[in-house]
Amino acid sequence: MRRLALLLALTLVATEARAQLTTDALIDSLQHRSFGFFWSEVNPANGLIRDRSEPWSACSIAAQGFGLSAICVAIDHGWITRAEGRTRVLTSLQTFWNGPQGTAASGTIGYKGFFYHFLDMGTARRSGTTELSTIDTALLLAGVIDTKQYFTENDPDANLIRALADSIYYRVDWTFLQNPSTKGIKMGWKPEGTVFGDWIGYNEAMILYLLAFGSPTHPTDSTGWNRWTSNYFNTWGTYYGQTYLAFGPLFGHQYSHCWVDFRGSWDAYMQGKGLTYFENSRRATYAQRAYAIANPLHWAAYSDSMWGMTAGDGPPPTNYRARGAPPDWFNNPDDGTISPTAPISSIAFAPELAIPVIRNLYNTYGSQVWGDYAFTDAFNPSQNWWDVDVLGIDQGPMVLMIENWRNNNVWTRMMANADLRRGMQRAGFVPIPASVVDGAPGPTPELMWCEPNPFVSEAMIRYRLPQAADVRLAIYDVTGREVARLASGTREAGFHEARWSASGVPNGIYYARLEWGGRVATKKLVRVR
Repeated sequence: MRRLALLLALTLVATEARAQLTTDALIDSLQHRSFGFFWSEVNPANGLIRDRSEPWSACSIAAQGFGLSAICVAIDHGWITRAEGRTRVLTSLQTFWNGPQGTAASGTIGYKGFFYHFLDMGTARRSGTTELSTIDTALLLAGVIDTKQYFTENDPDANLIRALADSIYYRVDWTFLQNPSTKGIKMGWKPEGTVFGDWIGYNEAMILYLLAFGSPTHPTDSTGWNRWTSNYFNTWGTYYGQTYLAFGPLFGHQYSHCWVDFRGSWDAYMQGKGLTYFENSRRATYAQRAYAIANPLHWAAYSDSMWGMTAGDGPPPTNYRARGAPPDWFNNPDDGTISPTAPISSIAFAPELAIPVIRNLYNTYGSQVWGDYAFTDAFNPSQNWWDVDVLGIDQGPMVLMIENWRNNNVWTRMMANADLRRGMQRAGFVPIPASVVDGAPGPTPELMWCEPNPFVSEAMIRYRLPQAADVRLAIYDVTGREVARLASGTREAGFHEARWSASGVPNGIYYARLEWGGRVATKKLVRVR
């Protein structure tokens, strides 16, 4: 009995400690620990990063791409030194540049500049019978290009990084896997004779087409964008109150966005719908949360702050697969599995939805889902199943999208790359007119989140300004009466916080309203006992 009482007391102390951790501190720890996967699950001799946190795991070239960008983020945060990051990046790029390419079924790293999806961690050669993957090569290349944009100093290693980055990207013969009749890009190829079908429809492969179009050496025919968008009509619709281009698993709404800032431009299809791909991903995030609130299959734990479906592990016999809703995802229906990366990697689209999930995951489940590399891949409370693995393609989007939410750093670097810009232009992306409110470019104020919400006596409100401006931040009740003024006057660019101490204010619904230059952003707050 004494031992049980001690265990209960220790559990209570741990729970209270988690609850007292501020949201900023929690997100810092989440981003830092997630980066730790890329720094530790690696062969330092060749720079290859594992697919998952198991000693038997092969290298995933997609995880490699996320990891290269994560190293840049880590340097900025001081988690590693610039010299450490530069050395690791250089080692990785040399491995991918120097690895043999060819048509042999084994002993090569790739062919025609493309790379095999999985590589042996020791030899950096094809693992098993894995495919030459176009999308995974593109995700790798995004990280490679990001390192070129990051290491701009005049240093022998930095100069070599930029040269290798260009060489690796420019070597890819995109025409090799372009369908000659449809102009679409094929999913993959195997030296045994298998050629996969075209990438079409909305999913994670936008960045593949953009990099293929932007290549200055072997670009594909840009009419392939028409092939890519040709079946959009199959998934455009209204789901749980949101009208958008649907793709059930959230990774399809996130991967390309880790590097490409779609907020200020649109292609012909999205122009016809009046929204950006960024806004489309925001709506997908809201729709999945609304689905979890409705919880039509009655799974345990689903709520407005506990949701997340994407590609990931699951309880046997389902194991790893893509889960998603809405809409129902082909033959992979919702089975009650929650993947933390799904809501967290949408933080740049909808921080007001992602942050409560982060808080709830950490406070409610603690060490069942949280470890050295932050959150594990997945869990299923309906089946009492808890994954122990961490995946690079989970941790990467979390690191990058938290960074984009905080300071736009990855987006800013990548959107300065001439090849990516050329690819977007060839796909038909044009700037959105300033008169368009939804996704309009230029300086707009943004209310990020309110913590906690609902709140008892005090709330912290955070907002971001892209440039210095005169602002007014006030709290209003439901009648429109101002009950508190929190900020007034000139504020510098960047993040700002304002605390509302609501003593003497009755319980109920209130609105934080941020005004700047005729633009307005609002957030709902709920005052409770």
